[in-house]
Amino acid sequence: MNITVFGATGQAGIEIIKQALWRKHHVTAFGRNVYDLKMEDEHLRLFKGALFDEKEVLQAITGADAVLSSIGGAFDGSDKTRSLGIKNIITQMKKAGVQRIIAIGGMGILNASDDTLIIDTPSYPAEFIPVGNEHRKAYEYLKDSDLNWTFVCSPDIINEGPTGNYITSKDYPPQPNKFKINAGDLARFMLNELEKNEYVKAKVGISAA
Repeated sequence: MNITVFGATGQAGIEIIKQALWRKHHVTAFGRNVYDLKMEDEHLRLFKGALFDEKEVLQAITGADAVLSSIGGAFDGSDKTRSLGIKNIITQMKKAGVQRIIAIGGMGILNASDDTLIIDTPSYPAEFIPVGNEHRKAYEYLKDSDLNWTFVCSPDIINEGPTGNYITSKDYPPQPNKFKINAGDLARFMLNELEKNEYVKAKVGISAA
């Protein structure tokens, strides 16, 4: 499978690339500082580009079977990387005829109840609201698209490899919830989902088991 990875130099992005190559996928790793990865593999293409550049994103996506996004940004809401980055990716996917995307968001976008998101509850930490709203906008762009999307609403990401010990849940946080997930297990879930398609057009809660 041909996969384009955005957010390639982050802790989750690096794990996605490593595991995708191990599974013998062909990977295009996209980012401004992508050569910092210092990875070499016959199935890996490093693509230096800017997330808001329409032509570069389109070029990186063209020919892909799927997109995996772990793009990040500031936690104070001062940049729009998460929301407008996803918006541009969606636009270019439509131009390139690519339908499948799995993207990482935040746990606040999961449901607290059938009609309330966690971010909208009184107990949600105020300091996380700006970045949470960026994740909300990204989710809304995905939901309003006609793509086959999956939005992985991650808790704290720990910079550790895969264990296989994690649990998932549609729309709601999994129970029990440890409020953390290894980057390696987050990547493992995303690549498994790419093959199994169990959460198409759905939000997913994930936690270490």
